[in-house]
Parts: sequence; C-alpha cells; structure tokens
Amino acid sequence: MKGDIEARLSERGLALPDAPAPAANYVPYVITGSLVFVSGQISIDEHGMVQGKLGQDMEVEAGAKAAARCALALLAQVKAACGGDLGRLKRVVKLIGFVNSTPEFGEQPAVINGCSDLLVDLLGDVGRHSRSAVSAASLPFGVAVEIEGIFEIA
Repeated sequence: MKGDIEARLSERGLALPDAPAPAANYVPYVITGSLVFVSGQISIDEHGMVQGKLGQDMEVEAGAKAAARCALALLAQVKAACGGDLGRLKRVVKLIGFVNSTPEFGEQPAVINGCSDLLVDLLGDVGRHSRSAVSAASLPFGVAVEIEGIFEIA
C-alpha cells in the first residue's frame, strides 16, 4: 500500500511532510499492540501554521483545507511509527478533530471533512473511520484545526 499512497499523493500534487516534532512534553505517537495513537497534529502548510477562528475570520472551505493538512501530518506520524513503511497501515480507526471556532459556529463536521475526505481519497476503505468533530474556544498557537488519530498497523 505504501507505493499506492505515495503515488496518490503525488498525483494530487501533495507530499507528506517530515513528521512534526512535539511542541511540548509528550511523544508524537504511542504504539500499543497493533494500534498507533497519534498525538494532535495542528494545521501547518508550506507557509507555516494555518491560523484563524472559524465563524470569525475563516470560512468553512479554508478550515477544511487546514484539516487536510492535518491529515498529511497524521500520515507522516504513522509512517514514522512504521519505520518508514506506510504499507503497514491497515486502517484508520478514529479521528478526533478540534476546530478553533466561535460559540455560534456549528459546522465543525464540515471542517473536519477536509481530513476525512483526503484519507478516504488516498486510502479507500482503509481510510474510513469513526470520528468526533468538536469546537474549541482556542487551539495552540492560534491554529484553526488540530486532529489526533488512532490507526491500526500490521
């Protein structure tokens, strides 16, 4: 599957970033049994952190793009956890998405769809997952989106 994922990324003009280093006193992932628990990955693109508050200074489409960037960071962490072999990824089990949004904003699921849609597009059924999408009054560094995930590996 590794080659398939890398080829699909390339076809879409995307590439996995280097696995981001933790910003505080925690590890980027923990492996227990066949599960990889990936710590929250924030929205970062080629220009730096994607900052903003949905419902205030950011629209749903921009939030969804930020969430797609989180998907790439999540996959980068899984790749690191698998010693560079994404072919070991068996399933995306669950995503927990946090959206920096105003109290009135209610489209958190549409924002987190940016991550979910990219994972399903890249991985097919392996990318289908359970999920939570919740509002946060603020997120670290003022980023728009943070997503953590649970993955099954071989």
